[in-house]
Amino acid sequence: MQAEPFDPLIGTTVDDRYLVLAKVARGGMSTVYLAKDVRLNRNIALKILHAHLATDNAFIERLQREAWSAASLSHPHVVQIHDHGVGAEHAYLVLEYIDGHTLRDIINSRAPLTPRQALDLLDPIVEGLAAAHAAGLVHRDVKPENVLVSRSGWVKIGDFGLSRAVTTTTSTGTLLGTVGYIAPELVNGDGGDARSDIYSAGIMLYELLTGEQPFRGQVPIAVAMQHVRDDVPAPSAAVPGLPPEMDELVRYMTEKDPDNRPANGASLLEDLRHIRHTLTPEELDAGGSGPGGGPATRAVDAAAPTAPLPRGMAGYQENPTEALGHRGPQDNGTAVIGAPSYPTSVLPPAHRLYVDDADRAALHAAGNETAGLEPGGGVERERAAGGPSKREARAVARQRAKAAARPVATLGTAHPRRRAAIWILIVVLLGLIVAAAGWFLGMGPGALATVPEVHNKTVAQAQSLIQAQGFQRAATSEVFNEKTATGLVVDTDPTGGTEQRKFQGVTILVSKGPILYPVPALFGKSLADAKAALTGGHLAVGAVTEAYDEKNKAGTVVSQNPASGTDFRGNTKVDLVVSKGPKPIPVPSLVGKTSADARAALQGVGLVAAVAPEQVNSATVPAGAVVSQSPADGILTAGGTVTLTISKGPKLVMVPDLVGRQVDDARAQLKALGFKVKVEELLGGFFGTVRFQDPQGVEAPEGSTVTLRVI
Repeated sequence: MQAEPFDPLIGTTVDDRYLVLAKVARGGMSTVYLAKDVRLNRNIALKILHAHLATDNAFIERLQREAWSAASLSHPHVVQIHDHGVGAEHAYLVLEYIDGHTLRDIINSRAPLTPRQALDLLDPIVEGLAAAHAAGLVHRDVKPENVLVSRSGWVKIGDFGLSRAVTTTTSTGTLLGTVGYIAPELVNGDGGDARSDIYSAGIMLYELLTGEQPFRGQVPIAVAMQHVRDDVPAPSAAVPGLPPEMDELVRYMTEKDPDNRPANGASLLEDLRHIRHTLTPEELDAGGSGPGGGPATRAVDAAAPTAPLPRGMAGYQENPTEALGHRGPQDNGTAVIGAPSYPTSVLPPAHRLYVDDADRAALHAAGNETAGLEPGGGVERERAAGGPSKREARAVARQRAKAAARPVATLGTAHPRRRAAIWILIVVLLGLIVAAAGWFLGMGPGALATVPEVHNKTVAQAQSLIQAQGFQRAATSEVFNEKTATGLVVDTDPTGGTEQRKFQGVTILVSKGPILYPVPALFGKSLADAKAALTGGHLAVGAVTEAYDEKNKAGTVVSQNPASGTDFRGNTKVDLVVSKGPKPIPVPSLVGKTSADARAALQGVGLVAAVAPEQVNSATVPAGAVVSQSPADGILTAGGTVTLTISKGPKLVMVPDLVGRQVDDARAQLKALGFKVKVEELLGGFFGTVRFQDPQGVEAPEGSTVTLRVI
C-alpha cells in the first residue's frame, strides 16, 4: 500500500486555537481532522473546506447561515456545531468529536437486524430529527453514514451541512444527496421539507431490517428514478417472519406523496413508540441474521435474547459523500441532480397512521377496542369494503371519548368549606413557589449576570471581578496561547460580555504561554538533513552561511544559532554555518631568507616548517639562509609542511700560483676552479704574461674574484 503523503496542516494551529492532530477523512468538499481546542483543552472534529470552496463567497455565506442555524440546535442525539470561521487561509467548521463508529458499520457487520434492534437504533435518530424539525431545520441527507454511535452507546445525527432552514425562501440550482436514500420530491425538483427526512429514514429502516437497500442500479440516476416510480417493497418479502406492523411502518414512511407520510419527526416518533409498545416479544425478536449472516428464514425463538449491537470501533467518520474509503456494499454514491428553484414551504401535517392512546381509550369505552384503527386491521378492511376512512374513524373515536368522559351520576355530596380550604392552601403554596422562583431568578443564584472582561489580568484579579458579579464558582483551566503572557488570563468560558445564571459558574482560561519546540542538535549533519530536522520540529531555516573549517568536511553544519537544547515558538528561524572544508593556502617563496624568517613566514599563513638534516654549499646564498624549499610553490591546506634546505655558504678553494703564466691559461684555470677572473694590463700588456696575482697561494671562497696583472 502506498503511504499517504504528509499533510502540512498536521501540527499547525488554526486560528490560534485548534491544534491539528491527525487527518480522519477527505472528500470532495472538505477534509476532516482530529484536532484539539487548546483554549478549552478538548478534542474536536475540524472540517476544513477545500480551497476552491473557501474562495467561493456565495458558498461561504450560505455555509455561514447554515452553521448559525445548526448551532442553535442542542440535542443529545444531534452532533453539536461548536464554531465556524473564515480566514485568509481556511474556512472551517468545528464539530463535536464522536469517538465510535457509524450506523453503516453496524449494517455491514450485523444486518439484517430484528425489529427490536432496528427500533432501538431508529428511535434516537427520529428523536434527533424531531428536535431539528421543531427548530426549523431539515437535514436533507439522512443515511447510515451520517448516524454516529459513540463508544458509550449514544446515537447522534451528524453533518447538517446540506440542511436548509424551513422558513428560508432561498434555493439552489442543484441538490446534493446520496441517491440510495433520496426522497422522490427531491428527484423531481419540487423542493424538500421535514417529510423528505422521514422518507430517507424509512429507506434506512428497510436496510436495517433486510441488510440491503430497496433500490439498486448500475448508475445513480437509475436508482433515483426507482424512488420516483417504484414502491418500496415490504421488508418481510426479503426476511420472512417479520411482523406486518414493520411492513406497514416502512410503507407509511416511504409513501411517494409527502402528504401521506408523517408530518415531521415528532409525529413519526409518536407512531414509532406506539408500534414498539404493541408488538409482542416474539414479534420484536423476529427476523434478524441467520447462521450464515444473511436474512433469517424463520422467526427468532421468543426465549432467545436479542444480541447486543457492536461497539468500540474508534474514529470519526465524515459524510461519505466527502470521506475516503467508507462505502457500503450497496452504496450508490452521490449524484448531482438538476433542480429548479423552489422555496421551501411548510405543508399541513399529514394524516397519522396509528391510533393514539386517547383514541384507543375512547374505543375501549365504547366497547369497540379492536375496531379497525390498527395497521392492517378493520379500517383497511372497511376501506376496501367502501367503509369510513381512517380520518373519519378517528373523528368518531374522539366523539366517543368525549361522551365517555362526561359524568352521568353524582358520586357523593360536596363539601364547599373543605374545598375552599384546599383551594386557599393551594393558592398559598403556589404563591410561595412563585415568590421563591422570583427571588431565585431575580436576585438569587438563578439571576442573570454579565461575565466581566478579564483578558490579560492575573488569576486573582479575574476571580475577584467574577465573584463581584455574583458568580460563586470561578474554576481555572490552563491553555496554550501565543499572545498572552504566561500566568495571565486569556479568556473566560463563557466569554466576557455574555449573560448567564450565577449558579452556572465561569471557567477562567489561564495562559501557559505559546507552544514551545526544542531546537535540535544539528552539528555534523548535512545541510539537507539539518533543514529536514528543523521543519520536522516545527521550526524554520534561517540564514545559511559558509565558512572554511579545517576539521569538518564540506557541506556539513559546523555551528547554529540558537543553540540546541533551547525551546522556541513554532517557525522560529535557526541560522546555520556550513563548512566549505579546509582553507587553501598558497606556498610562499622562501629562498634567500634566513632560517628564522622562513619559519615565521610559514607559521603566519598556517603552514609548518621542516629543515632538511643536511646543509649545502652555495656560491650565491649566504650561510644560514634558505637555499631551496619543497614544495617550491602550489597550494597547501592549514598544517601543511614545507621542507627548507639551509646554505653553508660558498666552498673554499686553493688559489693556485699563476705568476709567469700566459694570461689566457691562467684565466682558464681559475674559472675551472670556480673563481671569477679580473685582468689588469700593465704597460699595455704587450707580452701577455702574468706578473702579479691577488690572492695567490691561499684558499678563497668559490666564486670569489682573483685579480691578474699582465705585462
